[in-house]
Formats: sequence, structure tokens, C-alpha cells
Amino acid sequence: MKRISLPIIILTTVLTTATGTLAAQQAPSADIRIDSLNMERNGDYVAIRMTFGLQDVKIDANRALLITPCISGDGDERQLPAVGIYSRTRYYHYLRTNGNDMLSGPEETTLRTGELPETLPYETLVSYKPWMEGSQLTLLLQEYGCCNEVLNEERQILLTDFQSPRKEIDYLPLLAYVKPEADSIKLRSLTGKAYVDFPVNQTDIRPTYRNNAAELRRIIATIDSVKNDPDIRITALSIKGYASPEGSLENNERLARLRTEALKKYVSGLYDFPNDFISTDYEAEDWKGLRRYVEQSGLSHRQEILDIIDSDLRPDPKEWRLKSRYPDEYARLLRDCYPALRHSDYRVDYVVRHYTDIDEIRRVLRSRPQKLSLEEFYLVAQAEEPGSETFNEVFETAVRMYPDDETANLNAANSALSRKDVKRAERYLTKAGNSTEAIHARALLALMQGDTAKAQTLLQEAAAQGLPQAQKALELLKNSKFNQNLK
Repeated sequence: MKRISLPIIILTTVLTTATGTLAAQQAPSADIRIDSLNMERNGDYVAIRMTFGLQDVKIDANRALLITPCISGDGDERQLPAVGIYSRTRYYHYLRTNGNDMLSGPEETTLRTGELPETLPYETLVSYKPWMEGSQLTLLLQEYGCCNEVLNEERQILLTDFQSPRKEIDYLPLLAYVKPEADSIKLRSLTGKAYVDFPVNQTDIRPTYRNNAAELRRIIATIDSVKNDPDIRITALSIKGYASPEGSLENNERLARLRTEALKKYVSGLYDFPNDFISTDYEAEDWKGLRRYVEQSGLSHRQEILDIIDSDLRPDPKEWRLKSRYPDEYARLLRDCYPALRHSDYRVDYVVRHYTDIDEIRRVLRSRPQKLSLEEFYLVAQAEEPGSETFNEVFETAVRMYPDDETANLNAANSALSRKDVKRAERYLTKAGNSTEAIHARALLALMQGDTAKAQTLLQEAAAQGLPQAQKALELLKNSKFNQNLK
């Protein structure tokens, strides 16, 4: 690790897959420390990481400081998401006038002088452009006063002559991974089913009755699994109770309603949820559950019983017809099915905070990957060597967490293609949708399977839609290089 000390900004850099030269020029007036600077290219993206040391930053009253990293080169410049530091007066001024958009817009990381952390990890990912070869990474510092007036502006060069890693052309650059859409709010839910027993016609919860202790623990464990996590905020809790069809509908409605309320009262007594935080619903008789059981059973007269269940009869006459026409089957339903129809379905809705630090995402990935968004999976994958075991495992985990998501399946298919795992790639591509990138991935799969004609048709389609990887693959295919590389 190489350390270069400047009068005010100190740079510590770790460059792995890209090269560049650290620059030491006139330091800006703001006392900011830059550590662990890393700018690297992975495929179609450039990742920029650094840590801002802010412990010595001082902002005058009624002022704001905007810190904007920039990539500059060959007449082009790409400004990266900024960090804004505001005095109390400026902060509330912009909050009143601009809403959530501060000086540089919604992507800005906004801080108040009275609440500055000592260090602030910074990380962003941008699309790679050819003009970035030989570019500079700079830090633009702008001091703002009233009326959005820029009082001072200075630029610090952090890195010069950025270069992509030079690698022999192989299969990996032809893969077209897709960055998932960011979740504005990471909404999650847990659901469960509890079978709390009640004595006949009773509606009060008895925790020691039959197997109730285990069933109640199941509900509590579900709630505690998220309530005790500091990264999670529970937003809603709902319970829906069901009764079985035996007996009158009127009585079953009473039992389902009162037993659900009893369970709500029991759960509320264990937590400090606000009043009416737990919502309830009930269904007097679970005919859908009965139908599922009968449909999958080996009951005699199974179809006749299904016809009765599906009929337009009212619940009480329907239940009487089942009992009177098929007494043996009805006795079996009472014994084997009806107890399972007396259940309480519960759902815990919660929000997970966003993660931006790559090391933190890695820790969450190892312990509770279900807390990560697809975008966070993608960010940590971009920090790994493309095609490496760790890189591929990220996409495999992402598709396990989001098995029906098209982007998750497409990226997992690309990962499988990089390992030439044809069967797995084929399976993922069935759920990858019909985007340009998915068409391209199916073309690469066809090449691996030896269907050059199909591959060429799909590559032409993807290239016509503007995908550069497809155009490159077509060029290799014309030169007979690609088939050789795949085998």
C-alpha cells in the first residue's frame, strides 16, 4: 500500500485491475482526508471507491460545501454523485426550497455539520466509455453561500492516466450483465401459518393447551427474527384466522373472529407495538383449503365431493350434503383434514435499510443474503474479479433469493455461461425475459450447443438493437474464432 501525504488531503491508494498515477497538487482549503482510493474497470463498468475523512472539516455558518468526484479526459467529463456538507442554516434552507433534492440532486449524500461522521465510505459505479482511457480522477470542491452562489471553487487531481487492465480477448467480455433497477424502498415480508388449538366453542388463548406452546413460539420467532435486527424496521403485522366447515356458518364466523382477536391480543401483549398496529381478518370456513386437500387425496368419490365443494350451495347445505351422501369420506375429512383448516395465517411486513459499503454487503451476503437488494448483489459482484468463483457465487446467491426475477436469472445465466455450464444457463434463461441482453445470452448458449445458425440469427437481432457485445461476437463468428474459443 502506497501512501502520499499532501498538506491537507492525504491519499492512500490500492489499485488492482487498473493503473494510474497519484497526483499531488495544491490542496483545497477544506480539511478533507482521502483514504483507500481505488479506481478500476470491470467489464463495462468503472468502480470508484474511496473514504472521506471528515473529522477536521469546518463549515462557516450559512455556508455549504459540495464535494464532487469527476472523471475527466479527452474533452469529456463525468461528474459522479456528490457529497454535500451543510451548515444548519443552509441545510434547512435547501430542505424547504428543494424538498429532498439538495445542491446536486437526489443522488447526493447529504450531511449536516453537527452530525458529520469521522469517515464516510464512498463508492459508485459508472458505465465505461473509451474516452476514460488516460483520464483523471479529480475532486471538485465548491463553497456555496446564499442564493446558490458559488463563493469558492477548487479542483484537486487525485489520479492521472487511468488505464483499463490489458487482457487477452476471451469469452468474458462478450457477456452482457444487466444492472438491476434500484429499490427506492427495500420492502420484505415473512409469512407463516400457526395452528393454535381451542377447546370446543372456546375463544380464549391457552398457551399450555395441546401443542399451543410450540405454535405460539413459531409466531414469536418470526416476529423476533426481524424486530431484533437493527437494519430492519417492521411496518405492518397482520393475522387472518380460519375455521373449518363443520357446524353452522354463524357459529364458525363467531369463532374465527373472536379467536383471531384473541391471538392479536396475545401477540400485542408481548410487544410495544402501537395501538391497532396489528390488523386482523377472518374467514369463517376454509373451503379453499378443503378443496386443495380433496383434490390431492385418494378419497373415494373424490370428483363428486369436489363437485359439491364447487357448487353454488350455501355453506351449511353444502356441508350437510357432504356429510349425508359420503359419510365415510366425511369422517376421514373430519379426522385428517379439518384440524388443519383451523389455522391463523400471519404476515410481517418490514423495510431493510440500504447498504453502500462493499465490505458490509459482503458480510450481509454471508450471513443473511435475503436482506440484500438485487442492486446490492450486483455492486458486490462488480467488486470481484469477473469470472472468479466469488463473482459467480454472488449471482448464484442472488437468483436463489429472487428465483422469478428476470434480471437475476439473466445475470445467473451469464455467470453459468462464463463457466460453460450449459444446463444451468439453459434453466436460468427460461426465466430471463426477452430483453436484448437475454437474446444475446441465448445466442451464446446456442453457440455452446453447436447451433451456429440459431446463434447467428439471435446475435444479429441483439446487434440490431444496439448491443456491442453481440456485434463483437458476430465479428468473431465471421472469423471462425468464437467457436474455437468455446470448445
